[in-house]
Amino acid sequence: MKKNFYLSVAFTLTCFLFISCTKEDSLTATDNSPVVASASIDAVNELDIQTGTQVSFDKLTAKKTGKSLTSSCATVTMDPIATTFPKTFYVDFGTGCTTNNITRKGKLKITFSNYITETGSTMTVERVNYYVNGNKVEGKIVYKNTTTTLPQWTRTVTDGVFTDAKGDVYLNSGSYTIKQTAGVDTLTLTDNTYEMTEGAHTVIKQNGTKITLTVLEPLVKNFSCDYVSKGKLKVESTILNGTINYGNGDCDNKGTYIQNGIEFPITM
Repeated sequence: MKKNFYLSVAFTLTCFLFISCTKEDSLTATDNSPVVASASIDAVNELDIQTGTQVSFDKLTAKKTGKSLTSSCATVTMDPIATTFPKTFYVDFGTGCTTNNITRKGKLKITFSNYITETGSTMTVERVNYYVNGNKVEGKIVYKNTTTTLPQWTRTVTDGVFTDAKGDVYLNSGSYTIKQTAGVDTLTLTDNTYEMTEGAHTVIKQNGTKITLTVLEPLVKNFSCDYVSKGKLKVESTILNGTINYGNGDCDNKGTYIQNGIEFPITM
């Protein structure tokens, strides 16, 4: 997802000038933090899946990612050393490793049941005392190859816990279908394009506030871009019922939340 969702999300829900602040239209009294948290959670999930994909291609195949796996401050090791699958790697960010203005610390444990390009294989990503820009991230992602024609995977998150820098806790889980739509026949990852075509996830704040986010229009992400550049998510809860719009294909850090015909900018 968009890189800086978890860096600095500006999500201002206010009544615009000359718009009547009725109970229906005013969102200012609504706890919108689960929407912001959901964007942050998705961003981290995308980041960790991308890291796992880079480990797979750099360590297990002849293909190359076209860019640095992590940076000089992170180390990648296999533990235990194995010549056959399953194979487990640890990406260790130590006490702080910054790449592209994203600071991570702790470890990612990434286990491959087979080559990620093989139908039926799984890549499992687990967080070990893991933080992204001061936010603690827990839980497991299972990335399973379900290819029939075009390359396709399911991304399932279980036992997700996101604790932001303020100490607010958000439980999260869900599953998406991911399809590769470009770069299938090349030996690099940089020309790959992925589309999240269907699926949903839920975010529950510690006070019980719950939202469900469902793919409304496929989310498009190019491997060479740190942002989801196109697509829409439908947001549903007791009060928040709108759409997150990621734009029309530009690789930028802008998004929009739309409810009741009113647009609220999201700056990543």
